[in-house]
Amino acid sequence: MQKYLTLTNLKWFATAVSFIGAMNIALNTPYSKYAFMIFLISSTTYMYAGYKDKDWPLVFLNVGFFIVDIVGIWRWFF
Repeated sequence: MQKYLTLTNLKWFATAVSFIGAMNIALNTPYSKYAFMIFLISSTTYMYAGYKDKDWPLVFLNVGFFIVDIVGIWRWFF
């Protein structure tokens, strides 16, 4: 039961962080470029939770998002 609550909490955390990142982009402010760093936290959290829960589609989806986040960080900051 404790394992389930922990993974559920991690997934809710990642969901909230994803929403914050999406809102950051939607507002189109000078801080929008930081959304990819926020998404990186979310995708990493989802990958970990998916791995622990053996939810492989969630893991692979967020590996893809992780790569997109790295490209976004590279394009906005370097």
